[in-house]
Amino acid sequence: MPTPPFAALFDMDGVLIDNTDFHINAWLQFSQHHNNPITKEQYIDNINGRVSADAMAYVLKRTVSGEELVALTEEKEGIYRDLYRSHLQPAPGLLAFLDVLKAANARLAVGTSAPASNVDFTLDGLTIRNRFDAIVDASMVRHGKPNPEIYLTAAGRVGVLPGRCVVFEDAFAGIEAGLRAGMTVIALATTHTHNELQDTGAALIINDFTELTVEQLLALLDEESN
Repeated sequence: MPTPPFAALFDMDGVLIDNTDFHINAWLQFSQHHNNPITKEQYIDNINGRVSADAMAYVLKRTVSGEELVALTEEKEGIYRDLYRSHLQPAPGLLAFLDVLKAANARLAVGTSAPASNVDFTLDGLTIRNRFDAIVDASMVRHGKPNPEIYLTAAGRVGVLPGRCVVFEDAFAGIEAGLRAGMTVIALATTHTHNELQDTGAALIINDFTELTVEQLLALLDEESN
């Protein structure tokens, strides 16, 4: 009997690339410049994995929308891209893992809270855009993580039912989004430690993609559906 269709849905920051420290430093610089300095702990607990409108509201302590949101987002992301550009590289084991997923007829998608400019910077900078069947960024949804809309949209675009989707996430908000979408979640310990991720509901915690096989992924899907 053939294996039912399945999909692997990837967050971008902290998953496809291990760039959390660069985002933290960019937010620290941005918040300092706007006279509302934040700490690394505040970033991890309140910003990581969330769309720009929510992150800006937290940092600036007010609602930000429209053209102002676009301008402030690009200011912050410009800082990030300048910091990370010379370090841009795929997460360990990612490219080989994408290859074996494709060989297993998996559908692949990116579901990220990042703006389109950062998606272009990452996927085109690594020349991996064509490896994915769908890409969903913050501009394509009304509700950011932990709302499940990003991952439900990604699943719809690749034509796979939520119960046959595995989400790869590093952030608490993203893990919650995947679970609320009715999907199996695998957490990467790039932003949080194994201990911090232990009670999130993730089916598995890994350090990087060298620690996972397609067979393990399919077994997790079967376990979660029973």
